[in-house]
Formats: sequence, C-alpha cells, structure tokens
Amino acid sequence: MKKPDNNSLVIFGASGDLTHRKLIPALYHLFKNGRLADDFAVLGVSRTEYSDEQFREKLSEILSKSEKIDKSEMREFFSHVYYQAIDTADVDDYAKVKVRLDEFEKTHHTQGNALFYLSTPPSLYPLIPAYLAAHGLNHQNHGWKRLVVEKPFGYDLASAISLDKKLHEDFDESQIYRIDHYLGKETVQNILVLRFSNGLFEPLWNRNYIDYVEITGAEALGVEERGGYYDGSGAMRDMFQNHLLQVLAMIAMESPAVIDADAMRNEVVKVLQSLHPLSEEDLEKYLVLGQYTGAKVRGEYQNGYREEKGVDPQSRTETYMALKLKIDNWRWSGVPFYIRTGKRLPTRVTEVVIHFKKTPHPVFNANAPENKLIIRIQPNEGIVMSFGLKNPGSGFQAKEVSMDFHYQDLTDTNILDAYERLLLDSLLGDATLFSRSDAVRACWKFVQPILDYKANNPKLYGYASGTWGPQEADFMMESKNRSWRFPCKNLTNTEYCEL
Repeated sequence: MKKPDNNSLVIFGASGDLTHRKLIPALYHLFKNGRLADDFAVLGVSRTEYSDEQFREKLSEILSKSEKIDKSEMREFFSHVYYQAIDTADVDDYAKVKVRLDEFEKTHHTQGNALFYLSTPPSLYPLIPAYLAAHGLNHQNHGWKRLVVEKPFGYDLASAISLDKKLHEDFDESQIYRIDHYLGKETVQNILVLRFSNGLFEPLWNRNYIDYVEITGAEALGVEERGGYYDGSGAMRDMFQNHLLQVLAMIAMESPAVIDADAMRNEVVKVLQSLHPLSEEDLEKYLVLGQYTGAKVRGEYQNGYREEKGVDPQSRTETYMALKLKIDNWRWSGVPFYIRTGKRLPTRVTEVVIHFKKTPHPVFNANAPENKLIIRIQPNEGIVMSFGLKNPGSGFQAKEVSMDFHYQDLTDTNILDAYERLLLDSLLGDATLFSRSDAVRACWKFVQPILDYKANNPKLYGYASGTWGPQEADFMMESKNRSWRFPCKNLTNTEYCEL
C-alpha cells in the first residue's frame, strides 16, 4: 500500500462546516487505517481566534459525537493538528502560514511538501493562491505544492474562464486539484470497471443495443439553512453542471489507453465536448424547471421553497430540473440521455438506469419485460440487472426477474468514503478523479445556453413536496415505451416508492 510523502496539509476555512463534518473525520479515518504519511501536520487556517489546543478540543468534541473513538488514538492524531488565525484578505498575514510550515518541516519532517485546501467561500478562490504565491508557497523547488479547490468552479462560463486564468497565474495545472466529491464515490468509479472489464457489457454499450439512459440525482431535503446561497444558484448550478455531467461522462466515455490521470481525463473531455449544443427550440421542448411547494409529507407539513429562510418570496429559482440531451459521436448517436435532479423529492437517491432495446423477435417481444441495468451511486450502493424469464406454468409468458449486487455485502472490505479517497489521492499526487481545466470549461460551455434561457423568465412548474417533480418531466419522454424509474431508498427493482 503506497503512502503519501511526509507533508503539511493546510485547510483554509478551518472553522467552517465542511472541515468539521467531512475533512477532519476523513483525515482521522485515513490515519486510523494507516493510510496517511509516516509523519504529517494539519494546519487549520481561518479568521476565528483559536489556540492549537482550543482547535483540537473543538474537533475532538465533534468527532466523539459522530462515532466511537479510541481516546489514545485520537490524542495521537490530534498531536499532528494545529491552528493559525489570519485575515485571509490580508496578503501580509500569510507570512504566519509560512512560519508554521517552516516549523513543521523541523518537527514533522515534511520536506517542504504542502497541500493547500480551499474550504472557503468562492470569493476567496482568486485571492488565497495569489497571496500564497506572494510568499513563495507555490514554488516546487523545495517540496511539492498542491492546491485543492472546492466547487463551484465559477458561476457561469465567463466567471469559470476568469477563475481559471487567475489560478494559473500562480499555480500550474498539474498543481491544481478541482474536487468533486461525486467522483470519489466507489460506485461512480465502479462504472468504468463494470463497463471495460466485462465482455458481457461493453459490446452492448452503444446505440445498437441501448434505447435510452436516465440519470437521477434526488434529494429528500429542502434547502434547509442554505436558502440564501441556493437562491442564487438553483438545481442547474448546484447539481447538474458538475455532479451529474461528470456521472454522464463516466457512463459515455471511451476506454482510456492506460489508467492514469491524463488518459482518463482526456476521455472525459471528449464526451463533454461531444454534447449536442442546446438551441432555444431544444430548451423549449426538452427542459423542465420546477420549484417545490408546501405539502404534508408523512403527516408533517413541509415548507414550500418560497417559505424557506433566506429565499425571496417571489423567487423563480428552480429546485428541480429535467433535461433531455444528446451526444454527437459514433457510440451514442440517436440515444437520448434524460437527466433530472431536485429537492424535496420522495427519497435521497443517485442512480443511473441503462434501458436496453427490446428483442426484435415478434413471438417473444409481445410481453417481454424491459431489460435494465441500474447502477446505484447512493445510498445502498450496488447494481441491479433486470431481465425476463418464463413464468412458471403453461405457455411462454415472460416475467421480470433481477440479479443484484450490494457493496454492503463486501464485509471484509474497507471502502473509503468520497472525501477520504480524494484527500488521499491529492496527497499522493493522483489527479485521476479531479476535474481538469478543459473539462470544467466544456461543462460550462454546454450549460451557458441554459443559463441564458433561464434569464428570460421561462415557465417554472410547481410540484408538491414529497412527489417526483412536475408532470411535464414525464411528458418530455416523448415515447409511450419510455418512463422515469421511481427508485426507493433501498436498491430494489419495484414500481413504487415510499411517499
């Protein structure tokens, strides 16, 4: 098992929610399983005033609430954790970070290696790299330097290009790791293994055998306390532009020549650049925008979006979107991809459904069930294959049966969660699961016409909380033989879901 070089990990925004909920627990689990470097230092950086000990105590309390902790193990982990308060908008204050990194080189033998993690508001993304560079903390003449940037990577095409140029003023592309936690999920990566390591699937993975593909990213929660942020973002920017387009790329890409960062990401970019440009006519027919309204769900009233804290009472921000899109290449020409995402849907689930074409044989085609491959990304991660077998009794009536696999059945396997995997990869210098500059730009280029269309106040459909979105998304399917799957929390192939 390869371990990272000794290093310093600097987390900007260390007093924030992401650090507490995801980053520190992920680092603790990696430490607990012996995946981190032999020696390392974690430096939390934020405006809030803490001493090293106060910061450790705060994080210890949070960790202890979320899981059973071995106290001696936790003490050992936190002996590597430190804190530095700075004004992140003051370039001179970054000298304090440099001083601490120099100290760690002596006390933790970090050899000048440093990973800078931007867990901050996007407004600081252009500033922090420039201010690090002002103190020479971008140079790799003494140890490697890497920059991890959380989404969003821009707000539209113009801002994404501007941010990209700004980052590249001080850091090379090889040093920049744009993190999308969806790509760290084991099931997303398993899509590639399922496709390319099995002679059973890859010969069928094309327009000759696949009728259509659907991708669902559903959330049962509303905007919660993020109303102010979400009202300026919406489902298009929050989920579709990054997470779901990346999942689509994994489903549609060609096999890389080798398994490395460049080869893998080259194939992702090819898919994103092959997305059929959306005209205004396409958007009128194939884009459905919705917003959840107040309703009783399981006996309890759920607020409508416009009733949420921080949301404009007249808001026309979409909390649901469904879109039909096409890919202009040899493999996928003529195969529609239907993508939907929304808040306040019946359950939390992300999955891909591959709908295979029906058999052309007229004798068995009349009542043959649909062949589907369901790839569940979350929760209850796994795969279901659905096909037809003979119903017991006389005649040749077919019935649908399923074969399934669940990751939870792998009891002896220690599966890293998304942040654990991506943090470890960034420390190892493996950029395979991180978005590259040209891929980010290709996503925004495809999405920009949708943003322009939204700016003209298009139709926005209401849907009751706890339902599967506006009925217009069903009409969009165009064919009586096509329909959305209604997935349950548990990975089962049923035609109903809890409501």
